Amino acid sequence: MATAATPLAERVKTLPERPGVYLMKDAGGQILYVGKAVNLRARVRSYFQDPGRLAPKVRALMRRVADLEVIVCDTEVEALILEATLVKRHQPRYNIQLKDDKSYPYLRITWEEDFPRLLVARRPAEPRSRYFGPYPRAGAVHETIRLLRRIFPLRNCTNQKFRTATRPCLEYHIRRCSAPCRDLVDRERYRETVRQVERVLEGRAEDVTRELEAKLEAAVERLEFERAAELRDQIRALAEITAQQKVAGRAGRELDAIAWAVGAHDAAVQVFTVREGRLVGRESFMLEGVDPGAEAELARAFLLQYYERATYVPGEILLPIRPDDAAALRAWLAARRQGPVTLTVPRRGEKARLLEMVRQNAVLAQSEAARRSEAGRQEREEALLGIQHALGLPTRPVRMECYDISNTQGAESVASMVVFTEGRPDKSQYRRFKIRTVTGPNDFASMAEVIRRRFLHQAADAEAAGPEYARFAKTPDLVLIDGGKGQLSAAVAVMRELGVDVPVFGLAKEHEWLFAPERPDPIILDPNSPPLKLLRHLRDEAHRFAVTYHRTLRTRRNLRSLLDEVPGIGPARRRALLRAFPNLDALRAATVEEIARVPGMTRPAAEAVKQHLAAAGPEAS
Repeated sequence: MATAATPLAERVKTLPERPGVYLMKDAGGQILYVGKAVNLRARVRSYFQDPGRLAPKVRALMRRVADLEVIVCDTEVEALILEATLVKRHQPRYNIQLKDDKSYPYLRITWEEDFPRLLVARRPAEPRSRYFGPYPRAGAVHETIRLLRRIFPLRNCTNQKFRTATRPCLEYHIRRCSAPCRDLVDRERYRETVRQVERVLEGRAEDVTRELEAKLEAAVERLEFERAAELRDQIRALAEITAQQKVAGRAGRELDAIAWAVGAHDAAVQVFTVREGRLVGRESFMLEGVDPGAEAELARAFLLQYYERATYVPGEILLPIRPDDAAALRAWLAARRQGPVTLTVPRRGEKARLLEMVRQNAVLAQSEAARRSEAGRQEREEALLGIQHALGLPTRPVRMECYDISNTQGAESVASMVVFTEGRPDKSQYRRFKIRTVTGPNDFASMAEVIRRRFLHQAADAEAAGPEYARFAKTPDLVLIDGGKGQLSAAVAVMRELGVDVPVFGLAKEHEWLFAPERPDPIILDPNSPPLKLLRHLRDEAHRFAVTYHRTLRTRRNLRSLLDEVPGIGPARRRALLRAFPNLDALRAATVEEIARVPGMTRPAAEAVKQHLAAAGPEAS
C-alpha cells in the first residue's frame, strides 16, 4: 500500500495547488480511479495518511496504487467535465459506475431529413437529430414508438425504400403513414406532424391536444368530416396517454426527482420526470462500486454520469441530500441547459412527498435486485458444484476458460478466449486472437496455435515480458474447447507438451455431449441441468465472441477492397474512412455531408464514394 513513507507520497508534495483531475494507477499502468480536485496537492495528499482513518473502499484502492498522473485545468468546472469524460472512457474499477452505461436506448427524430423519422438509437451521434432518453428498457422505447405512430402517421421506411417507392405501401393504407414518398403530403405539413411528436416526447401533450382540438373545430366548420374523424381519433389516443400520467400537483411544472436505496456494494436509483406538471416518465438504474457511507459522493457521481449523456436538463432537480461539489455541478448543469439549474433538497411540502414516493420505488427496486442477485448466486453455486461432481474436478471451477475458432473457408481465421469467474462472464478477461501460422480451414491446427500462445504467455515472467502479458497470468480451473474429439485432442497435445496440468474437456454442439481426453465414451448430462446450462452459456459466449471478431475483420476487409476501387480515394483517405465507419452498412447509411466531414475528405470525394457504393449494389456487403 502506498503510504506517507513511499516515493509516490513524496511526489504528492510537488503537485500543483490548482484545479485538475488525478488518475490513480496500478503497477501495470491500469487506471484504478479518476478524481477531481479544486486543489490537486491537498486532495491527493488526503489519500496518503494512516490507513485506519480511510474509508474501507479507499483503503482497498490504496493497497493497489503504484502510480498517479495529474491533469491541470483552468477551472473547477473544466476539471469536472474532464473527470466525466475520463470515467466514461476508462470505467475505472473504484469509481462509482452507472451500470450498462452504453446499452440504454434513445429515441431519435431525424430532423436532418426532409421527411424525418422516429427511430431507436444507442447513443446521440448525429448533431442535427433530436434525441430523447436514455430509456432503461428497450421495450419501453418500442412501445412509445408504437403508440406515437398509431397517433401520428410518420414514415417508417429506410431512405433507400423511400427513394425507390413506386406506390404507397401497406402502412399508408392502414393510416400509419401519410406516404410522403409519393407526395401525398407536403413537406411542411409532414414536418408539423413531427413537431407535434416532439412536443409529446417533451411532456407537452396538452399543448398538442389543444392544437388538434382547434384543427378539429376548423375541419368541422369546413365540413371536412373525414379529416375531423382523424383528428378526433388522435385526440382520444393522446388522452389515453396523458390519463396514465400521475399529476405531480404543486411539486413543479418541470423537474427531475432523484432518489436511491443503497445496498452493500450497489445502489438502485430512480429518476421521476415531471413535465408540464405531469409525471411523464420513470427511469431505473443500478450504480456499482458504492460506499454505503458516502451518499453525497453517490449523488455527485450519478448526476455527473446521468446528465453527461442526457439530452435535456430541467430547471430543477430534487435530491434527498446535497451532492459533493454542488456549486461546480450547478455551473456544469447550467452550461448544458443554457439556463439556471437548481439542486433542491426538500424537507416538507409537495416536493418532499414526491421525493419520498421516488425513494420508496428505489427501495423496492433495490430489494428486488438483491433478491435476484441472491437467487442467481445460489443457482451459479449449484451449477459449479454440479460441474465439479460431473467432471470429477479436484476443486470447484472458479475460473473457467473456453476457446472457439471462427473463419470463412480459412479466411480471416480468428479465435476467442472467454472467461467465466464464479459462474459469471468476466469480460475484462476476454481475449481474441488472429490465427498466424495456419493456412486454410484447419480448426484443429488453429486450436493448437491458440492454446500454445495462451499458455506460453502464462509461462512467461510477467515483469520481464511486460505488463501486457499479466492478463494471462491466472491459471484456469477448467478449460473448455468448443468442438468434439478433434479439437480437444489438438488442445490436449499442446497442453501436455507445455506441462500444463489443467482439466480440459470438449463440448460438441450436435448432441451437447462432453468429451474427456482418453475417454472413449462421452459424458452425457441432463439437458436441463444447471451444470450443462452453465457450460453451454460459456461455450455459446465463446462462439459469439469469435464470430463477432471474425465478422468485424471480414467486413473491414470488404470495405477496404471496395474503397480501393473508388477514384480519388488513396491510402490516407481510405484509412480515415475505415476509422470513421466500421463496416459497409455504416458507410452506406452515412450521408454525403457525413462522409465529407471525415478528415482529409472533400465533398467531391464523398460523392464519388456514395456513387461507387450505389453502383456496387448490396451484394458488395
